[in-house]
Amino acid sequence: MLEAVWIGFAFSIGLLVRLIGLPPLVGYLAAGFVIASVSDTIGLPHESGEILSHVSHLGVLLLLFTVGLKLNVRNLVKAEVIGGGISHFVLSALFYTPIILLFFDVTLYNALLLSIALSFSSTVLAAKILETKRELRAFHGRVAIGILVVQDLIALLVMSVASGTTPSIWALGVFALPLLRPILFKLMDASGHEDLLVLFGLLLALVIGGYGFELVGLSSELGALVFGAMLAKHPRAGELSKSLWSIKEFFLVGFFLEIGIGGLPDASAWWFAIAMTALLPLKAALFFLLLVAFKLRARSAFLSGLSLTNYSEFGLIVASVALPVWMVPLALTVALSFVVSAPLNRIAHPLYERLARRLIPFERNIRHPDEQPVSLGYADVLIMGMGRTGTAAYKYLQDSCKIVALDSDPARVLKYKEDGHNIFFADAEDQMFWEGLDFGKVRAVILSLNEAEAKRIATQKLRQAGFEGLIVSHSMHEDEAAEIIAAGADQTYLTMSEAGVGLAEHVRQKIMPPASA
Repeated sequence: MLEAVWIGFAFSIGLLVRLIGLPPLVGYLAAGFVIASVSDTIGLPHESGEILSHVSHLGVLLLLFTVGLKLNVRNLVKAEVIGGGISHFVLSALFYTPIILLFFDVTLYNALLLSIALSFSSTVLAAKILETKRELRAFHGRVAIGILVVQDLIALLVMSVASGTTPSIWALGVFALPLLRPILFKLMDASGHEDLLVLFGLLLALVIGGYGFELVGLSSELGALVFGAMLAKHPRAGELSKSLWSIKEFFLVGFFLEIGIGGLPDASAWWFAIAMTALLPLKAALFFLLLVAFKLRARSAFLSGLSLTNYSEFGLIVASVALPVWMVPLALTVALSFVVSAPLNRIAHPLYERLARRLIPFERNIRHPDEQPVSLGYADVLIMGMGRTGTAAYKYLQDSCKIVALDSDPARVLKYKEDGHNIFFADAEDQMFWEGLDFGKVRAVILSLNEAEAKRIATQKLRQAGFEGLIVSHSMHEDEAAEIIAAGADQTYLTMSEAGVGLAEHVRQKIMPPASA
């Protein structure tokens, strides 16, 4: 009963916090502090119950499982991702440790662990910010997510070392897990697209991965990540991740609520949190300098670094294993970093424009291969989006004119390139893509992007860039079609209506007699 009241209160505070533009996680932590304060005032016990503690642990496992689902080796094995992530981790730990030793009464070991916890950036916050701004697939978004995955892997290694647990002989069976991948793929295919798919994900993350690894003396968090990574190459890994997103978010409420209920921050906790929050600009500067050193443009380095300028819930997970007495100060630090980071990232692009003159001189004279200007060459038609509609259009036109296509899914682009298609990776909602685009001889553009908003933005960008050719799109709804036309498209076809007309025409040809000569 008590947990139900806590969850209801957490929802109320989380909603209020969201309305003022801050991440709801800040509200959940604040709700825990308020509950602890009220309980102390009226003399009620406020220790988190078994249910809340269990929910908290499940949230962590699901978070790691979804991180594993996004593990793409091709995106990780890049200099700016591995080099940037590891370099920032090492330099941050070296930078924070002497400061913590100087100003706080801790041992060298604890100072080092605190520095490690503070070196991570928030996967949850950064992913939400980039998704909200439609920049997850933009170059700077992919770099940021790659660095976050590297940090998560480092965090798991630290947790395994700090926990001091000794695996059993059965733990060697982990090395045989890749042999199970074909079976897991078949089970995922058989799970469909609805509730059974969600249950399959929960089974792997919580039972087989989490509890199974615990039975052999390994970290349950490691198990969840490993089983997520085993499914990362499945075509529906993204669908599974989206299906589990809301459940994971609900369980993570328990994690932050449990921290807040665990105790009120005292003066020393506030001092620690404020001091560490004041160091966030240095964390951002270090990210920027490292990424520029790895050939990124100043704009990309700035946007990637700013999305990583916060402290991480993974730091709290590490602390829960290695430094439980520091959970409240670290939780307060993470919350304050969210308060600073979220508003700054909302104005990231205007902020860069104001600082560009000072930042551009840091660029190297070598441009990263992924940021080279795109030329469409001698193509007659550009197809934006290579899903079912775009692919059908490509096949229909490829024998009659020169075609070039783009898509924001790296795996799809690679597959079509291997099949001989003239296609390249690009995100139509990425401003930097439009800044470096050369239309060449293109006379017509077919918009077959999934999102109506993406088609509207692409139409606007095409016209703003001076493209005067034909722009044709498709849409599922009349109101969306009207918006795309208003943005500058020449024609927008209603997909279902056109399909109905096509079916009717086939029927007419079969049953109606041919017209007399």
